[in-house]
Amino acid sequence: MREIQSESATDIELSSGGQIAGCAGPAYRLWRSAQCSVPVLVSVPHSGRCYPEAVVSALRDPAQAMLRLEDRYIDVVALPVAASAGASLMMADAPRAMIDLNRSADDIDWSMVRGEKPRAVRHSLANRRSRNGLGLVPRRIPGMGEIWRQPLEKAELDNWIEGIYRPYHIALASELERLRDRWGAVLLIDLHSMPPLRKTHPEDRPAEFVIGDRFGASCDPGLVDLAIRYLSAHGRRVAHNRPYSGGYVLDRYGQTARGIHAMQIEVCRTSYLDANLDQPSFRAGAITKLLTGLVETMAAEVEAISGNRQMPQAAE
Repeated sequence: MREIQSESATDIELSSGGQIAGCAGPAYRLWRSAQCSVPVLVSVPHSGRCYPEAVVSALRDPAQAMLRLEDRYIDVVALPVAASAGASLMMADAPRAMIDLNRSADDIDWSMVRGEKPRAVRHSLANRRSRNGLGLVPRRIPGMGEIWRQPLEKAELDNWIEGIYRPYHIALASELERLRDRWGAVLLIDLHSMPPLRKTHPEDRPAEFVIGDRFGASCDPGLVDLAIRYLSAHGRRVAHNRPYSGGYVLDRYGQTARGIHAMQIEVCRTSYLDANLDQPSFRAGAITKLLTGLVETMAAEVEAISGNRQMPQAAE
C-alpha cells in the first residue's frame, strides 16, 4: 500500500505506506516539502496509536501498556515543528506495542512466539533488548510485568514485520538518501519522549532533554554540541547520551562518512503533557517553538558542513 497526495497550498507532499493488520490506516506517513525543504528528516517511531481490536484484547492492561509504551502525543509537537522548519517528517501510525521500529528485526524474544521458530540464537548485541523485555515486540514493562495474555503466533509476527516494519524502514532509508543526494549531507533527528528522570539527590534538577549520538558514533560532534548549546541557551537542562544514547535507528542510519548524521532527542513528557502525562497541555506550544528553532539552527549547520550549500541539486 502506498498513497501520495500533494498539498499545493503549502507545497507539502504526503505519502503513506505499509499496513496495520486489523486497521484501515497505513503503518506510517511521510511528509516532505519538495521546494522549501531543508537537509533534516525528523522521525517519530513511537507515535503510533492505531490499535487493532485484536491487539487491545490480547493486552493484559491495554490502557497502561499504551501509556507506558507510547511516546505519548509527541506527534502533536513533531508535526508543526517539521512544517514550520521545512523538514521532512516520518511518523509511525502503528503502535509500539505491536512492533518497535527502533529495534533490530532480529531482536526477538522467541519464547513469547508460538509456531515454527529459527534455530536458537545466542546472546548478542542483536537481541539484547528482547532479553530485557523490550525487543522488537515488547513483552514486559518495568513495574507491570508481562503485557500479553497469551503467546504471539509466528504468522502474526511475520505479518507485522512485513506490513509495518519493513515498509517503514524502506521509506525512511529512501528519504534520507534523497535528502543527502540533494544537499550533500543530511541530519536525522529521531524524536522521542521520556518519563521524568529521577533525582540523584534532593537538590538535583534532572535533564529535560537528552541528546543521544551512540557516544559519538552516529553524528558529527559539532552538530551534537550545537544542539546542546542551543537548548542550554534557552534555559533548558540537557544531558548527553545518559541515560539514553539512541537505539537501532541511530545504529542503522548514522553513517557520518557518507554525510548521513543521526541523533536522538528525548523530550521529558512533563514539558508538553498534563500532570497525568496523558494529554497535551498548554506547555506543548512552547516546546514546539523551541524545537522549531532547533531544527532550523541544525539545518543551517548541516548545509554549512555539507560542502554543497551554494549549489543544492534540483528538487525531484
